[in-house]
Amino acid sequence: MNDTPGWASPGSAPSDGQEAGIPRPSDPVDGNGPAGNWSSTQPPAGQWSPPSSSGTGPGAPPPAPGWGGLPDAARPGVIPLRPLGVGEILDGAVSTMRAHWRTVLSITLTVSVIVQTAILLVQRYLLPDPPSVDLNATGSEALRQEADSLQATLLNNAPPLLITMLATIFTTAVLTVVISRSVLGRPVTLSDAWAEARPRLFPLLGLTLLLAVMAAAIMTVGLLPGYLLGDTAGVGLAFLALLATCVVLVWLMVRFCLASPALMLERQSITTSMRRSAKLIRGAWWRTFGILALTWLLILIVTLVIGIPFGIIAMIVDGGGLNAFLTNGANSLGWPFLIVSGIGNVVIATITYPLSAGVMALLYVDQRIRREALDLDLARAAGLPGYDNRS
Repeated sequence: MNDTPGWASPGSAPSDGQEAGIPRPSDPVDGNGPAGNWSSTQPPAGQWSPPSSSGTGPGAPPPAPGWGGLPDAARPGVIPLRPLGVGEILDGAVSTMRAHWRTVLSITLTVSVIVQTAILLVQRYLLPDPPSVDLNATGSEALRQEADSLQATLLNNAPPLLITMLATIFTTAVLTVVISRSVLGRPVTLSDAWAEARPRLFPLLGLTLLLAVMAAAIMTVGLLPGYLLGDTAGVGLAFLALLATCVVLVWLMVRFCLASPALMLERQSITTSMRRSAKLIRGAWWRTFGILALTWLLILIVTLVIGIPFGIIAMIVDGGGLNAFLTNGANSLGWPFLIVSGIGNVVIATITYPLSAGVMALLYVDQRIRREALDLDLARAAGLPGYDNRS
């Protein structure tokens, strides 16, 4: 969009070796210029002020990463323009939902309804019947039944996971644009957000698929030796390999968690976005992991608080309920259960989609403020006094 500055990479970013928090001079940017022009720049000549004694004035190095709140700063939008505490990142995500509730609700509610309808139809008409299980089976027959059950579970979960992944990609793309506007305190409509996000959907899909393939490959390499070995030793080896691969996957997930906002806001390629994420996370892995873990915990709490009541209601209104599910599997559930539980899932997704996307985007902003003095460009783009462009 022509009225929104972009989030372009500043070129030789401080991630490549410059000290965190020390900005470099570069060409000025126009706050009303085309997308793709935000770079790490100093305030114009005559506007740069020395660091204050508290270390919070324009040009002061950002404080060391931390969890708590920090001194006040200019706030044109949903966050103050300085390094953020964990509470401010979460509050910024929630504030975006409140400030742009019409746009956010239009996106998340529409996508959630479509997704849950598609999943409901797939569960009802396309999923195969679960294999029969003989509770008295032993030995090789019991192992065969376990393998068949595992295969059926994977097949049954694959379509809903694929649908959910596509929905997450769409909502992440559009909501990231909404959040980038809300940081500057600018209004944004659904059509504006969609126009900016649409060209980045396929690269974002490619990034998501690449990360999924990487995870699957790591898991396969880790578990394959134990599977091939078989017997008790193989089971033990597979268990240890599972623990090791989970640690590796968590490490990689945090390392590349900022690839999506970098791809969206800097308009970078897939591999460049992954490198940008790795550089921004460098030295802040544990802090990022802690914020993400807290976000996942909040999402889990929201899911349980909303999902459990809807699940109980679904069991009550459905005649077979829990007994039918335990006996015959998911395909035995009636329409009342599927509809009520689907409504609960829509409510959950409507709340959790923007929260997750907001935290990721604001983490990206926070890390760029800490490493590249992005707050100066944001203040200039927002038109704050004292950050005018050089002529």
